[in-house]
Amino acid sequence: MRKVYLDHAATTPLHPEVYSLMCRFMKDTFGNPSSIHSFGREARKWVEEARQQVADLIKASPEEIYFTSGGTEADNLAILGTAAARRKKGNHIITSSIEHHAVLDTCKYLEKNGYEVTFLPVDRYGMVDPDDVRKAIRRDTILISIMHANNEIGTIEPIEEISRIAREHEVIFHTDAVQTAGKIPVNVEALGVDLLTLSSHKIYGPKGIGALYKRKGLRLLPVVHGGGQEKKLRSGTENTIGIVGFGKAAEIAARDLEEEHDRTKRLRDRLVRGILEKIPEVRLNGHPEKRLPHNANFSFAYVEGESMLLSLDLKGIAASSGSACSSRALEPSHVLTAIGLPYELIHGSLRMTLGRANDEEDIDYVLEVLPEIVNRLRSFSPLAQKHPVGSAG
Repeated sequence: MRKVYLDHAATTPLHPEVYSLMCRFMKDTFGNPSSIHSFGREARKWVEEARQQVADLIKASPEEIYFTSGGTEADNLAILGTAAARRKKGNHIITSSIEHHAVLDTCKYLEKNGYEVTFLPVDRYGMVDPDDVRKAIRRDTILISIMHANNEIGTIEPIEEISRIAREHEVIFHTDAVQTAGKIPVNVEALGVDLLTLSSHKIYGPKGIGALYKRKGLRLLPVVHGGGQEKKLRSGTENTIGIVGFGKAAEIAARDLEEEHDRTKRLRDRLVRGILEKIPEVRLNGHPEKRLPHNANFSFAYVEGESMLLSLDLKGIAASSGSACSSRALEPSHVLTAIGLPYELIHGSLRMTLGRANDEEDIDYVLEVLPEIVNRLRSFSPLAQKHPVGSAG
């Protein structure tokens, strides 16, 4: 049976070059990079090379990159670290209603501990209006956190405009770029951000390693305390093997970015056109143009999303109904709720995200299998019986 992996927004397979380097590193290098002897110095050299590689991916300086255990910790460090460092200035934070839970739940935690948070609405495409950001800023606003692109529907946010507003009001601006770095050009100077979150396993690197970009001169207080690693901002013995893999993955992502962007976008467009042509009563979620090149998120009328996923899996196709971090939750997607979808369409959603290994034959296989699955599931649906399916939309 053909195997088709279309869940690259959840995680990506280890790139062969990354795997090869990590194996060589594990065999030959084991020193603690904080040790001053030759074994430690050798490990430190690898860590700093990786720091440069990650910095190059987002056009930053290596001294602005701080390694963490992943995107979630980096988001926490950005938000909690800013909140603690600027507590005397104010206690108000602005974010959006469609952020990843690593941001949303951290902000909700702060709400329970004396901070005020404004959760901005989005339009039907999942876009934050910069004017809403401007109107929400108060004298006690200390942080704005808006993701670069949404992990479920792929909409790319107007980060440059929002950053200009933040600078005008001298408010720290953080963006979660876990879904964009390595997929579209990310330049921290052009974006105008103070803090930016990265994750290795979204760009064909190992899991358990991420990074936070922190603009030079910006003061954060640490969340993890201990031996003072990462210039006292993130204590704990460095995950050297993860860092080395992350660095190599970042180097490859930067090298292949333009080619992979164009290739996956062509495949994505082929997939979108095919589904909208072959299956009636389907909605493409997210912005039709300002979206990640590899993301396609649909809502199918009169079909339950989990049934689609299980049926696809039986055919060897891996997809998702939204964020992998909340895929076991029974609550409807907060992203699809925020863009105004009715409950029935939310539960009929399907996210397919493409990657390096996908080709036209994969897309054609999905377009052969999915219409049959949807038709079969609709034949069992009482709602479909009451509302005969019309033309595609």
